[in-house]
Formats: sequence, structure tokens, C-alpha cells
Amino acid sequence: MDDCIIIGAGPAGLTAAIYLARYHLSVRLFDCGSSRAALIPRTHNHAGYPGGITGPDLLARMREQAASFGVVSEMCRVTALEPGEDAFRVACDDREWRARTVLLATGVVNHRPKGMAETLHDEALAHGMLRYCPICDGYEVTDKRVGVIGTGDHGMREALFLRSYTADVTLIAPERHELDAECEAALDKAGVARVEGPCGDYAIAGHRLSVTTAQGPMTFDSVYPALGSTIRSDLAIAAGADAKDGGCLIVDDHMQTSVPGLFAAGDVVLGLDQISNAMGQAGVASTTIRNHLNEQTPLRR
Repeated sequence: MDDCIIIGAGPAGLTAAIYLARYHLSVRLFDCGSSRAALIPRTHNHAGYPGGITGPDLLARMREQAASFGVVSEMCRVTALEPGEDAFRVACDDREWRARTVLLATGVVNHRPKGMAETLHDEALAHGMLRYCPICDGYEVTDKRVGVIGTGDHGMREALFLRSYTADVTLIAPERHELDAECEAALDKAGVARVEGPCGDYAIAGHRLSVTTAQGPMTFDSVYPALGSTIRSDLAIAAGADAKDGGCLIVDDHMQTSVPGLFAAGDVVLGLDQISNAMGQAGVASTTIRNHLNEQTPLRR
């Protein structure tokens, strides 16, 4: 039996694995290879890297560090998580493991623009023509031409956030705009243009991304999809953990869910979807796990 099984190998899961292994606990990390951090072309927000670091490079360094302390990695997608009287059961298809505690760090999946080919999506993302996080990289679009695909309150808030970086922001409806009078007034006051959809026929035009709208083709230096995301909390919810509307897991101040021994950290928890935040939550969760296990059986060398 493992002391802790970590489901998810992004910044939160890997940070927790490093902490727990350095507490001399047996740790098993499940990695299905779909961390959102792997899609980051280069982050400049992560302290300690003056020139920035790519998401894949950061994850590779963290995996190497975790392995150096004896963390065991399982390359598979967890299909079942069940709490028991004295242990959790974690399964990947026909294989299963048991652990005294579990940390869920499964993150979220961004909703991509409808009809955008995967190869074009990945190329545009790699070159900064498509971006998902204005907190992460709004600085990079300073004084550039920016499109935001979205509508309603969520689309309005993202467009207004980006307006603090550039005066050239256009909010494009995925289909048709659903903006109340208050949203329209806020956009007008900020000078954000509005264009009706549907949008599609995406193409790379030189160093810009072209989008066809109800007003014809438009090109932007960067386009931000403000289309929401899917929170990957199904395993925890099926195990009995409480969640908010939308799926974010509810945790206490020590990152424990409503299921004793089941913890969560990172984007799967309501909060700021940032690497630094995920790593901080992982530090809190892993230290709580260590103390929780020590209360059950004092840790001695």
C-alpha cells in the first residue's frame, strides 16, 4: 500500500510528489500525459526564469526532480477512485492500487474554438497567435491587435481585462452575442469593439490569425478563446467529494475535500489558475497529508 497516490502530473501533482517523497513517504504518481502546462509555449510569470521557460521543459525538470527522490510514475489514465474503510482503491482499467491517502491534481481542459483544426490550433498556440490565459501572457500582447472569442459576462470580463494591455480589443461572438445592457455599456465605455458570429474558417496569415465573422474575415496578432473549461473532478465527485456548480472541488484550508484522506490541489480547485498557485496549494496539501499520516502512525526513521 502506498502512503499517497497522486492523480495528475502537472505542476500541482509534481510539486506534491517532490514534497511527499522528501517526507520519506511512498508516493505513486499517475500521469496520463494531458497536463495543460504542456501546452504553454513559454511562461514569463514563473519566478526564477528571467528568460522564461516552456511548459514541457518545466514539467520535464519537475519529473526528473521527483524521480530523483524515488517517486514512482504510472503512465496511465485513472478510471476509478473508491474510498474504503482503511484505504483508497485506485484503478486504471484492469490494474489497481491501494493508498492511505489520495491527492487529486487533474486540472481543467480549455474549451477550444469550434471548428478549428488541431494542427492549426497547435501551430497558432506555439507562435502566440492563440492564447488562453491573459493573466499569464497579457503582457505579450501589449499594444497589439487582440480578438476575444466569447460573449456574456465571461467574454466581457476577459475583453476588459485585456483592454488594460491594448486599446485594440474586439469581442467576437462564437454564434450570436448574449450581452445584457450592463455588459454592453461596460464594453462601450472601454472602447471594446463587438462583432457578431458565427466565427470560423480560421487560418494563419503571416504572423496573424485570421477569423471569419459575420462582418467578414478579420486578422489579429493574438486571439483569446473565452469559452470556459471543463473541470476534471469526476473521479473525486464519484468518490463522494463535494463540488461547486461547474465542478470545482470544495476543500478546506488544508486542501482536504469532504472525503477524509482525499485532497485536491491546482486548477481542479476553485481559485486562480496559475502555476504558482497550484504549486502553493500542493505544498499545503502534501504537508497536511504528512501530518495526517503521522497522526495515524508516527513516522520514525
